[in-house]
Amino acid sequence: MNKIVVTGSLHYDIMLDAHHRPEKGETVMGSACRYKFGGKGGNQAIAAALAGSNVIFAGAVGNDEQGTFLLKMLQGAGVNTDAVAVIASVPSGMSVAITDAEGDYGAVVVSNANLHIPQTVFDRDAFWQDVSLLILQNEVAEALNVHAAQQAKKRGITVCINAAPARLLSPQLQENIDVLIVNAIEARDMCAVVVSDLASAKQAAEVLSATYSQVVVTAGEHGVAWCVQAEESQSMAAKKITLVSTHGAGDCFTGVLCSALANGKPLGDAVVSANEAAAAHVSKVAVELSPV
Repeated sequence: MNKIVVTGSLHYDIMLDAHHRPEKGETVMGSACRYKFGGKGGNQAIAAALAGSNVIFAGAVGNDEQGTFLLKMLQGAGVNTDAVAVIASVPSGMSVAITDAEGDYGAVVVSNANLHIPQTVFDRDAFWQDVSLLILQNEVAEALNVHAAQQAKKRGITVCINAAPARLLSPQLQENIDVLIVNAIEARDMCAVVVSDLASAKQAAEVLSATYSQVVVTAGEHGVAWCVQAEESQSMAAKKITLVSTHGAGDCFTGVLCSALANGKPLGDAVVSANEAAAAHVSKVAVELSPV
């Protein structure tokens, strides 16, 4: 029982490189443009699959060339797409991201089909056969996350949420979450602890562990902290790397961590594996894909 279900967003990403990200009213001349597979849900599904897990994706795309591209990318990584709906009435989700000279980025996301993922797929017992873990994020409607989490918990399946982007989680969702993964900003918004180093990341993990049984707080260049409920928090410094781009680092971390958890690793060991994978991810140039 080590299958993973991921439900969440699929985006056709347009990636732009520029010296800096534009201020209000400013036009910036870019230096490169790439097209790639994206969406937190899709990225995490592929990361978990490449880490060796059997992954099923539940989501939605439009009946368009971008949707065909997104499905092919999932399938090419070995992700089962039988539960991805193709919806004719709306286009596929997309985003535009700008990476600056320091390797940081900002993005604009348009959800489109991601707001129309059918909930009924989660009601079937056959869908959950041999599944040990469900991964959620905040790029889809919370009602979908609540329903998926409730159906998973009914069947004794571990539920992990990467609570990104930051938003308040309802009590109905909180009570069904076993593993919470957040970055410094998301941790601050959820527990009012400003995360500026490993010590404050550990503090945030401890505060959040009062609500969630396992918590991971990623703190960028400082490293990562984690806490199992009723235990002392732990931390690990970031690896020394040459930064190329932070884009997708959190998704890589989440997918690899959840793959390790689904295969029986304790949280600390899973964090080590995820930290290694994320460090490798941010220090290499993303694979460029041809536009559809």
